[in-house]
Amino acid sequence: MPISQPPNPLGLKPPKLAKHLIPNHVAVVMDGNGRWAKSKGLPRTAGHEAGETSLAEMVYGSLQLGVKYLSAYAFSTENWKRSPEEVKFLMNFNKDVLRRRRDEFMDLGVRVRWAGQAKKLWKSVIEELETAEKLTAKNSKLTLTMCVNYGGRAELVDAAKLIAHEVKAKKLDPDRITERTIASRLYEPNMPDVDLFIRSSGEQRTSNFLLWQSAYAELVFLDEYWPDCDRQTLWKAIEIYANRDRRFGNAK
Repeated sequence: MPISQPPNPLGLKPPKLAKHLIPNHVAVVMDGNGRWAKSKGLPRTAGHEAGETSLAEMVYGSLQLGVKYLSAYAFSTENWKRSPEEVKFLMNFNKDVLRRRRDEFMDLGVRVRWAGQAKKLWKSVIEELETAEKLTAKNSKLTLTMCVNYGGRAELVDAAKLIAHEVKAKKLDPDRITERTIASRLYEPNMPDVDLFIRSSGEQRTSNFLLWQSAYAELVFLDEYWPDCDRQTLWKAIEIYANRDRRFGNAK
C-alpha cells in the first residue's frame, strides 16, 4: 500500500491556497548545478549529485500541496555537446537516480513517465526508464515526467514527421489537421498544458523545454541554484503563480 505522506522531518507545511490557485502541471528546468559546485570548489558532477535531493523535494512538495503533474528537464538534446566525461556521468546518474528512487516513488503513489528521444540514449538508461514506468503505471497521486534526451523542437519535428507519413499514406486529410492533431502525436499525448514553468539559477529563458505545452504557462525565474532548491522553493514559486492574472487572451 502507498505510504500516506512524503518524508518531512522538519514538519514543513505548504501554503494555504484555494484549490483553483494550485497549478495542475509544474515544469522545472533544474539549472545551476555546475555553478553551485564551482562556488564550493567542487567538480561539476558534485552539483548534479546534490541536485537529486532537490528533485525529491519537488516531488514531496508537489504531493503535499496537491500538484498532479511535475515534469523535470533531466537531459536535453543539446546536452550531448558537453564534455564526454560529463555526458557519461549524466547518463549513469540518471540511470542510478531512477533505480534508487523508483521504489520510494512507487510507495508514494507517484507515476513515473519518460519523454524524449530514444536516438543516442544509452540502452541501459532506456531500460531503467521503462522499468520505472511499468512499476508505477497504476499510481495516480502525482505524475513525474522525466524528460531525458528531450528537446521541444525535436518533439515538434517528430510529431510533424508522423503527421506527414499519415498524410502520405492517405490516413489523414491535411485540411483536417488541428492543434489536437499535433498534440496527440507528442511524446506524452496525455500530458496537460504546463501551468507553472520554473527555472532556477537566475537564468531567464525556457531553453527548448516543453515548447508546445508551455504556450500559456506562467514563467517564474528563481535566483537559487538547483541544489539549493527544496519544497519551500516550489511553494514560493506557486505563491507567485497564485497571484498572477491568467487571461489566456481574454480581456480582463
